[in-house]
Amino acid sequence: MSSDSDNSKWIPEIMYEETAEGDSSTIPFVMVPEGKLMPNVLFIFESRETGEFEPGSEGEEVPVLEWNLHQYADMEVLRKNLNWIEYDNVRFALGLEPIEKAAALGKQISETIRNTVEKK
Repeated sequence: MSSDSDNSKWIPEIMYEETAEGDSSTIPFVMVPEGKLMPNVLFIFESRETGEFEPGSEGEEVPVLEWNLHQYADMEVLRKNLNWIEYDNVRFALGLEPIEKAAALGKQISETIRNTVEKK
């Protein structure tokens, strides 16, 4: 496997799967090259128009953009490196259920799907 310094040299590309009908999935994915690891943190710029304009290279009006950098952490990395109280605090801050409750809800959903499939 590659070293951490090697791993930092590749740039993840966030992609969306598209159906033949042209619809896109709402959950993006990252193709991880062989020998590389999924980054623990993704940095993504939020871009918004300010409502102001400035002259472009040919004198045309170009919208002025405001850029804000966001960081998204891999929850699995947090789960492995925080105690359960810290991890649940992070989940709470993100608007998620505590892990035990989320696991129980996930189990119920899986059982409902399994029962529905078995009935068919």
